[in-house]
Amino acid sequence: MAKVTFDRVHKAFGAFVALEELSLSIQSGEFVSLLGPSGCGKTTTLRMLAGLEQPTRGTISVGDRVVNDLAPGQRDLAMVFQSYALYPHMTVAQNIEYPLRKRGVARARRRELVERAATQLQLEALLDRKPRQLSGGQQQRVALGRALVRNPAAFLLDEPLSNLDAKLRSHMRAELIELHQRIGKTMIYVTHDQLEAMTMSDRIAVLDQGRLQQFDTPQEIYRRPVSLFVAGFIGTPAMNFIRGTIRPDGNRLIFEAGRLSLKLPRPLVRPDALRDDGVAVVLGVRSEDVGLAADGERATVKVVEPTGHESIVFFDLMDHTVVGRVGPDVHLAPGQPVGLTLNAAKLHFFDAGTGAEGGRRLNADQASAAVTASLVA
Repeated sequence: MAKVTFDRVHKAFGAFVALEELSLSIQSGEFVSLLGPSGCGKTTTLRMLAGLEQPTRGTISVGDRVVNDLAPGQRDLAMVFQSYALYPHMTVAQNIEYPLRKRGVARARRRELVERAATQLQLEALLDRKPRQLSGGQQQRVALGRALVRNPAAFLLDEPLSNLDAKLRSHMRAELIELHQRIGKTMIYVTHDQLEAMTMSDRIAVLDQGRLQQFDTPQEIYRRPVSLFVAGFIGTPAMNFIRGTIRPDGNRLIFEAGRLSLKLPRPLVRPDALRDDGVAVVLGVRSEDVGLAADGERATVKVVEPTGHESIVFFDLMDHTVVGRVGPDVHLAPGQPVGLTLNAAKLHFFDAGTGAEGGRRLNADQASAAVTASLVA
């Protein structure tokens, strides 16, 4: 196992900046996902760690060694590619064995290590087959076996499940989690799929446009996103956003957005920090924190999407589209009037200009109160 550190790593391709001053410390034995949309810099980060790209500046360390000037084969890292990169003319056993042959490992020892890896990945019955005779999931396990047999300091996985169907991806996620728990090796996993990152990772590094946005546990990133980008990227359905203004209203604060007026139970910012005309913010609320009220007809159902265990519902809330969730026994129809509540303990406020959440977050005392804000016409 090995700790992996990026210290102010910058990568530019000519005038294009692919990664900007990345500082990241991955602890030995952690499963860390690099998550973000296409072009955010996550694969470039992994390729620089593997030695397939050179950083423009900054240092990359594996354990106590700076690896910037080391060849890929000298870094003690194993990379699993999206395409699996299996040799089609070799059997499964020969594919797994290949890195050991390149290192000059004795034949008897190679056989022992291949059999051990095959047992760990349930490939014993497939060792004599060629890649073309395998399913996608089996090919993925062979690629993992070829990496596992080397016993590297860390595993680098570049979107290894993206070519699989949804059912097989779910199965392979569970296999990777179980494999990581069993071998305890550092794993760095590149994905654009938030579900993969949320379910598999000890911590997630969220990247956007070459910049690290947030690095924390899945739970913290979901509950306390630091920016509009992170809040909108993490979560399905995406967080609801409503642009408006917070202003004083007597001894309370009030959020206003057109016809929508939301009284807040306690101040979210110091009253003297607010001008009389208010501060422009973006209110964020997740779909599970949008609830049906027993009274009132302040919202209208627009679209209902049944998923079996629940329904995703789009509401028209005073000219703002808000997405919520209801249980399978709640039956709503398009055009139906309903009343809604927003859980004030779970509201997020972001700076309307920069997207940074800053001081506009409910503090711990307010959150524990779990007061439900009422929507006032």
